[in-house]
Amino acid sequence: MYDEHWMRYAIQLARQAELEGEVPVGAVLVENNKIIGEGWNQLINQHDPSAHAEVQAIRSAGQKKQNYRLPNTTLYVTLEPCSMCAGMMIHARISRLVFGAYDPKTGVVESCDYLLTADYHNHKIEVCGGILQAECSQQLKDFFKKKRELKKEQKD
Repeated sequence: MYDEHWMRYAIQLARQAELEGEVPVGAVLVENNKIIGEGWNQLINQHDPSAHAEVQAIRSAGQKKQNYRLPNTTLYVTLEPCSMCAGMMIHARISRLVFGAYDPKTGVVESCDYLLTADYHNHKIEVCGGILQAECSQQLKDFFKKKRELKKEQKD
């Protein structure tokens, strides 16, 4: 119930990324069913390869909580995280990750690797993947389709 609610919120944040010309990925960090951080991809506009949606949400929450540890929180993100974002979640001690679309190319939670549940980490994160998967996947597919069509028009 809550998972779908917060994933829909993350989808709205992903729309903000798309409006700014970024790959539409959104993330929201929740504690006790309240938002403590949110973000969307801002790599291009911030000229920062680390400005992924998850990083933005976690940084925002850290500032709000005045702590780099964020236990008892759930991160909702529209796309399966990459290794950088997964590492940040471990260091922040996030308790739970809920993601929408699987990323068969760079997703390290369930697609290409199982980084969050690896035995060598001292912190484990509960994972729930595929929440509103169709909507999250379609949002990304539509974005890249538009990009390809625009590129084709520019060539013609």
